[in-house]
Amino acid sequence: MTEPRKLRWGILGAARVNERLLPAIVEGKNSELVAIASRRPGAAAETLQKYAPKATGGRLLDDLESLLKAEDIQAVYLPMANEEHAEWALRAIDAGKHVLIEKPLALTVADIEAIEAAARSKGVKVMEGFMYLFHPQHARVRELIQSGLIGEVKYVRTAYSFMMRAARMYRVSRTPAQGGGAMWDIGPYAIHSLQLWFDHAPISAMAMAKFNEHGADIATTGILDFGHGRHGHFDISFETTRRSEYEIFGDKGIIKCHTVWQLPGDVPVISWSTEDGRRGTEQLLPANHFNLEIEHFSGCVLNNQAPLLSLENAKSTCRTINAVLQSAVEGRAVRISS
Repeated sequence: MTEPRKLRWGILGAARVNERLLPAIVEGKNSELVAIASRRPGAAAETLQKYAPKATGGRLLDDLESLLKAEDIQAVYLPMANEEHAEWALRAIDAGKHVLIEKPLALTVADIEAIEAAARSKGVKVMEGFMYLFHPQHARVRELIQSGLIGEVKYVRTAYSFMMRAARMYRVSRTPAQGGGAMWDIGPYAIHSLQLWFDHAPISAMAMAKFNEHGADIATTGILDFGHGRHGHFDISFETTRRSEYEIFGDKGIIKCHTVWQLPGDVPVISWSTEDGRRGTEQLLPANHFNLEIEHFSGCVLNNQAPLLSLENAKSTCRTINAVLQSAVEGRAVRISS
């Protein structure tokens, strides 16, 4: 029997998100871990031992450039700090690597456009790492909407939060312009999952936020106007209990996804109700959306297919987040230009 083709991966950084992505690369049916690199001596080895202790064969590097120069690495996963994404994505692309970039892909649309141009020039694929989208529960939600169960979508509400722990305070130790704050950390999930259920990008944003002494937002809430009387409300916070959910309101009913941030063993729950009094709760089979994300991107590279998440999608999310932050600072509605 012929061995399945595998995409040869390198990981550019020892960030904590490797807890989920590193095992996904090691376990993937079409992926292979070749190397991990970190600028902190010993961090690559520590990361591998902590998150994938049974993995064998992966090289452990204490500098990032060595990984980019490695000819046996085809794709790079980039989990570095938000403000470093654009620089290192461009370096990886220049080295001829395909790149999966942890959300947010970049902090400005100009940076995303530069990444897009470089990727086109080098003939490589780039995708923003929204793992949640690959969980089957969202496809089921779309099926319910397309069935006409709740009618036309008029309003969507998203809520994401967790209590900030001391070990994670680095996330709010710098301004949003420098990649800090809740909006660049959990905000991308709120904005992306909200926009998912409308057929075009929002046209304006109105938001308010609580800022700390570093100028970082630690809680932000707001409204996006999608035109024609359709709106989306988002609420994110580092000061409230853990939430990762969305609700979709139509003119005939409501659908709720109870847990977007699924752990591998979690049982997904979707509930709905309609104007005529019907109610339902569905439990789906557990699924690992990190594994599914890696399998998807690896397959796209190996089979020369376009990733599910386009760079146009990334630009739309980035525009919206920047408009939200501007609105929160200026206390007014901000128009979102395409």
